[in-house]
Amino acid sequence: MRTFTRSGRLVAIALTLTVLVAPAACSDDDTAQEPPAELLARAKSALDATASVHFRLSSTDVPGGGSRLIGGEGVAARPPAFQGKLDVLISGGKVSIEVISIGGQVYAKLPFAAGFQKTDPETLGLSDPALLIDQRTGLSRLVANLRNARRVGEARIDDEVVVQIDGDVDGQIVKETLTSADPAQPVKVKAYVVKDSGQLRRAVLTGPFFVKGTDSTYTLVLDRYGEKVSISAPPVD
Repeated sequence: MRTFTRSGRLVAIALTLTVLVAPAACSDDDTAQEPPAELLARAKSALDATASVHFRLSSTDVPGGGSRLIGGEGVAARPPAFQGKLDVLISGGKVSIEVISIGGQVYAKLPFAAGFQKTDPETLGLSDPALLIDQRTGLSRLVANLRNARRVGEARIDDEVVVQIDGDVDGQIVKETLTSADPAQPVKVKAYVVKDSGQLRRAVLTGPFFVKGTDSTYTLVLDRYGEKVSISAPPVD
């Protein structure tokens, strides 16, 4: 029969605990974090591959004056098309405009109008919303050009785990993609990428979109990737 002294029993217990604890330490999720560049590459691929995406847009700290896009909701599809409702600030008042874009032509139905009319979106402070998922000029370009990207942590949006990545984008790229009153100034970006699917679920952009020296914030939420949609040109008054 083997006999243990008190000190011998303590050593045996310590060795047993070491064996039990060591594997758990090796499985710590911190050691297997996906680098920001890889997460952003997956987000870009998901945007570039999808046939359509639903979005909701909101904003804060928007100064008055001129025409400003301040919110909205709709579906952007490929080939370039869009259907939804956009909120525009005109002379200090909020106006909701039904918008359809297809084949490079934008149609808008203004409040109290009987139907749609062909419209130059710039007159309403807009760019063509159908280009949101364009691989060259849309949101995908912003994701691909995020600089100083750093992983902030994980959070939950509804039932999904997302990774927050902070960085900034050159102001000229933002001007060509969205809008900017000062292209020399970078725009701060918080991107929330779904850990499993790699889909960009939310993007928060802060910069001088409307007035030089004054920051405003856009929050864009993306979901329903790849849903089948049918968008056609409306009859025009």
